[in-house]
Amino acid sequence: MNLLVTGGAGFIGSHVVRRLVTNYPEYTIYNLDKLTYAGNLENLKDVDQLPNYNFIKGDIVQEDFINDLFERINFDGVIHLAAESHVDRSIEDPLAFVRTNIIGTVNLLNAAKKSWSGKFSRKRFYHVSTDEVYGSLGKEGLFTEETSYDPNSPYSASKASSDHFVRAYGETYNLPFVISNCSNNYGPYHFPEKLIPLFINNIIENKALPVYGDGKYTRDWLFVEDHARAIDLIFHKGKDRETYNIGGFNEWQNIDLIKLLCKVMDRKLNRNEEESEKLITYVKDRPGHDLRYAINATKINEELGWKPSVTFEEGLEKTVDWYLNNSEWLKHVTSGDYKEYYSKMYS
Repeated sequence: MNLLVTGGAGFIGSHVVRRLVTNYPEYTIYNLDKLTYAGNLENLKDVDQLPNYNFIKGDIVQEDFINDLFERINFDGVIHLAAESHVDRSIEDPLAFVRTNIIGTVNLLNAAKKSWSGKFSRKRFYHVSTDEVYGSLGKEGLFTEETSYDPNSPYSASKASSDHFVRAYGETYNLPFVISNCSNNYGPYHFPEKLIPLFINNIIENKALPVYGDGKYTRDWLFVEDHARAIDLIFHKGKDRETYNIGGFNEWQNIDLIKLLCKVMDRKLNRNEEESEKLITYVKDRPGHDLRYAINATKINEELGWKPSVTFEEGLEKTVDWYLNNSEWLKHVTSGDYKEYYSKMYS
């Protein structure tokens, strides 16, 4: 099998590529990534010399490039993760999200449709999406695969649009597809613009921990390796034209998660108890901030036998240990443009 993974040098993508390259030596894995600020080939140093791994630098927004790629290589499947994904950035520059998340996805769909030429047997287009397309929950209830879409940010609107295009190509052209919508991920190789890696880095550097609003926004958290395992299962065993929600049944208010992280970091860094909590700083809330996300992952559990392998506390310990043991990686990704971005967003 020739398998294309888009965004494979990013946070989630690198874990997916590593799993596929390692577990399926008979496959040839092609990692397509633009290598923006969040794409880093250092994330795959442990597998980049394996004979079934290939890296391709390119942008899914470039239609001619994508068409030529599909003409040169007969892909049997696509796992599409490449996306602009940070809500704060989408508020600053919505068009960047339109270009990558919508136009880029349609370019891939068109190329797959043309390359496979209606011979869809044993082909699959897997679109990896987010729970944010469903909007905001109240204090009760869970997102299911039947929940109506109600995006509230430019990011979630662009992902919702790309989901609709994937389904439309299935209905209009019979393109074989699956979609998954996952809750918040955390773990190694996460670029420090998202909450957990951002705060780990700030605690190390004794910098303020910027908490939006009152800190009571609630999210469902999933360890990234469990997400990669779910993607593997869905690609190989999921049903065509189905959607699978992936979540950890693991809800945390932001402020409670931050205080737990502070305790773990104080212990790991041999600091006094509650020393890191003193860094918490409440900042102006961002526009369109969803109150609560929570996923019902019953379908993937019952149909494919998937469930999270670690508790949040276990996963957080692993995550903190990884960042503390990989200080050079952290220093490298937080140099240069990152400092300018951080100053703009949080100062």
